[in-house]
Amino acid sequence: MGTAEVAAALLRDHGRTYADEAGIRLRDTPSPLYRLLVLAVLCSTRIRADIATAAARELSAAGLRTPRAMADSAWQDRVDALGRAHYVRYDESTATALGEGARLLLDRWRGDLRRLREEAGGDTGSLRARLMEVPRVGPVGADIFCREAQAVWPELRPFFDERSRAAAGKLGLPRSAQGLASLVAPEELARFAAALVRASLSKGPGSG
Repeated sequence: MGTAEVAAALLRDHGRTYADEAGIRLRDTPSPLYRLLVLAVLCSTRIRADIATAAARELSAAGLRTPRAMADSAWQDRVDALGRAHYVRYDESTATALGEGARLLLDRWRGDLRRLREEAGGDTGSLRARLMEVPRVGPVGADIFCREAQAVWPELRPFFDERSRAAAGKLGLPRSAQGLASLVAPEELARFAAALVRASLSKGPGSG
């Protein structure tokens, strides 16, 4: 199978973003972007991705879709929502981090991540640095956010984090972001990056 065929198989079999799995219809508007950040926070601990996405859905179902709603919520309500998704071991510390992060977003960016984007001025490194000011968001969490947000923030393209590039190398695909970007349409980059990560957790393209 050539590289183009491998890329097509990856998109077909694994091309679902984690935002989509978490029930986030990603758009360049405040609430979906914030929910993506929450997902990045949830994925930043040593926990399975399916549990993190389930926790994101539970927080959303509880109405915690904006920094204001999150900041105004009771800590125990956040713990309970995480618990319903079996997000255990890290539920209490994550509930605290979510509250602190929401207050930071309100204070610094008026609850709108598009203002953070404007501050970064189109520079991915600057954007990542600002994201990592949010409690619990380290390099991995910032990478997850950027990997998914490239679907609506074109200046991030092509964004493939170390995990997706390592998976690409194991499948005989280019390890560079530009090389990988040459295999799919620009609007498919977020799905392709997610597909590479998902394939690394299964048996590769074509495994279903």
